[in-house]
Amino acid sequence: MMDRDPIELRPGARVWHGFIDRKGQEALVDDIRRVVAAAPLFRPVTARGRPMSVRMTSAGVYGWVSDRSGYRYETRHPEGMAWPAIPDRVLGIWRAVSGVERAPQCCLVNFYDAGAKMGLHQDRDEADFAMPVVSISLGDDALFRIGGTERGGATKSVWLGSGDVAVLSGEARLAYHGIDRIRPGSSTLLPRGGRINLTLRVVD
Repeated sequence: MMDRDPIELRPGARVWHGFIDRKGQEALVDDIRRVVAAAPLFRPVTARGRPMSVRMTSAGVYGWVSDRSGYRYETRHPEGMAWPAIPDRVLGIWRAVSGVERAPQCCLVNFYDAGAKMGLHQDRDEADFAMPVVSISLGDDALFRIGGTERGGATKSVWLGSGDVAVLSGEARLAYHGIDRIRPGSSTLLPRGGRINLTLRVVD
């Protein structure tokens, strides 16, 4: 992990560029491969039945799922197995940047291929908004966009590269945010390209 100061996109929204060095990124990818082997990636659908462009799985006590019943946390994968434990290396990043003593209960794993994106949304399925959200980027660059706590209004954008870490806390904890697009081929970390995003949250 690199020792550098973050940039602040807006109060409470911080990004550490290059926080994780190449060796650390490779180790995290190996950790996530083991998570996916235990709890395979699946493609969720929205409450309206539309498939999302990302594939996902989770690690931890809870996993985040989305289907026609809505968005929620569950203790089991849609295929029925328990979620694997959050890897120790991932927990170490949480401890380094979160600023809280509680450990995360969910590590959401999103995989973006070249055409995937994530519309502007709030992370509000958790019980305590005083707990931050920590995001880890691995693989191809992604254009991250963040706004305020209400829909509409001005937004800011920044490219997130492999090894970058972002935190939403305080005033920015309920900020609308999303991924507008991926820059295919911008990283050699994943042999077949794409981006892995790890999002750490305290759920209850």
